[in-house]
Amino acid sequence: MSAAALAGTGVEAIGPVHSNLTAPGLYAQALQRGEGRLSADGAFMAITGQHTGRSVQDKFVVDDPEATQEIWWGKINQKMSVENFDKFSTKVRGWLGERPVLFTQDLYAGADPEHRIRVRLVTTNAWHALFARNMFIRPPVEELAGFTPDFTILHAPEYEADPATDGCRTATCIALSFAKRVICIAGTSYAGEIKKSIFTVMNWLLPARGILPMHCSANVGKAGDVALFFGLSGTGKTTLSSDPERALIGDDEHGWSANGVFNFEGRCYAKVIRLSREAEPQIWDASHRFGAVLENVVADARGHLDLDDGSLTENTRSCYPVEFIPNIHVGGRAGLPKNVVMLTADAFGVLPPISKLSAAQAMYHYLSGYTARVAGTEKGLGKEPQATFSTCFGAPFLPRHPEVYGRMLNDLVAQYGADCWLVNTGWTGGAYGTGQRMSIQHTRALLRAALDGSLAQVEFERDPFFGLMMPKAVPGIPAGVLNPRDGWADKAAYDRTAQNLVSLFEKNFESFAGAVDDSVKAAAIRAAA
Repeated sequence: MSAAALAGTGVEAIGPVHSNLTAPGLYAQALQRGEGRLSADGAFMAITGQHTGRSVQDKFVVDDPEATQEIWWGKINQKMSVENFDKFSTKVRGWLGERPVLFTQDLYAGADPEHRIRVRLVTTNAWHALFARNMFIRPPVEELAGFTPDFTILHAPEYEADPATDGCRTATCIALSFAKRVICIAGTSYAGEIKKSIFTVMNWLLPARGILPMHCSANVGKAGDVALFFGLSGTGKTTLSSDPERALIGDDEHGWSANGVFNFEGRCYAKVIRLSREAEPQIWDASHRFGAVLENVVADARGHLDLDDGSLTENTRSCYPVEFIPNIHVGGRAGLPKNVVMLTADAFGVLPPISKLSAAQAMYHYLSGYTARVAGTEKGLGKEPQATFSTCFGAPFLPRHPEVYGRMLNDLVAQYGADCWLVNTGWTGGAYGTGQRMSIQHTRALLRAALDGSLAQVEFERDPFFGLMMPKAVPGIPAGVLNPRDGWADKAAYDRTAQNLVSLFEKNFESFAGAVDDSVKAAAIRAAA
């Protein structure tokens, strides 16, 4: 059993290996081993300790000769030599083999059989195996016989790497070799590293096949119209794609091929800090039942959740099978996108709640990947908003140069005629601390008008600072909301704040300006001369 479960991993176990246990079996093992506890509703609750988010500075890509010319080297993709990876991965395999018990899961990434990869996870914890089983696509039982992994994840959360000998920075190390098709994760229990390591792999493999990998959620309307939602954490990507009137394809990672859109995963990984049952009933219900995995969520002694408690981290998470959402699009595949929505939580309060983008503007905003963070959404932030730019709305997961993905999106939008929108879910009537958060009811109403085509029929006006086309009037939306300047009592303060954000956009885009065509350069936001 151990030999078959570990085939192709290089791990030789001294103890039992639990292969492809289902949720009840993994629950039993996790509780017996003291890995966590149950909520009052039956969700499994895990505490990840020191690491409550991704360890971005501890991620390395192996400098494989066959890949090195195409990798976007730098702070995102730090180099690890082939020699150091060989030593490090050998140590991780040896350490895993010495554990008294191991868990493996054989899973798919990619709902489209033509473009999926087979993944084998080897881990020390039942709850991490449950997370992976929740997160990825479970093969039918008959397809598990003879399962041969395309990529292997060696997950050793309790193993401490040695910077002196392993070529890493700290005791935490996430290292990926595209040539050997192996990922080693050591020194962190945060389960998101498992998910995002495979996303990085898909971001490497698919462009070579002419398929755009995307950090976005997706849903589909009753008429078969597909919408994509790009956005960084806290912008509402998961929330807005979970729409009772539309079927959810997936909440985070997708591919866009000539045949349409397909989910990389079969599950959802939602941020649940201050989650409201009234505003987000689908995610709330999915997080309060057997089968969900909750990371760093606080509960009382009887297991009653307190989703407002961010004492462990603001990055509290819920991982649950997509079938926990009542209106899902079965199969994780749908047609070509009709609408592309880019979400930003503008804490400066100067961007319109919705604006229509040209194809060139869409590529510009895709490469910019703007949002703003504030105290209360992340620890360590001061009172003033901080602009954040993450190219393609997923810079930490891009092994190739951003322009590769930007050109692909531009070409696909042009080829298939998708409408593109920029939606601000952040602040209105003033910046963070003065204004108020955009009404989710207003955002949903504007999105529905965009997706059903009615918004395209209204009259638009150009914003003088950002060049964005804003609707002048939309039924059911207060007049003072659509143009953000109208909502500010101090118009001069709005102008100063908007001009400051323009300058930040301009500075951020300097690194991309030489790699885009003239139409995108013309669409770029720039300060007045």
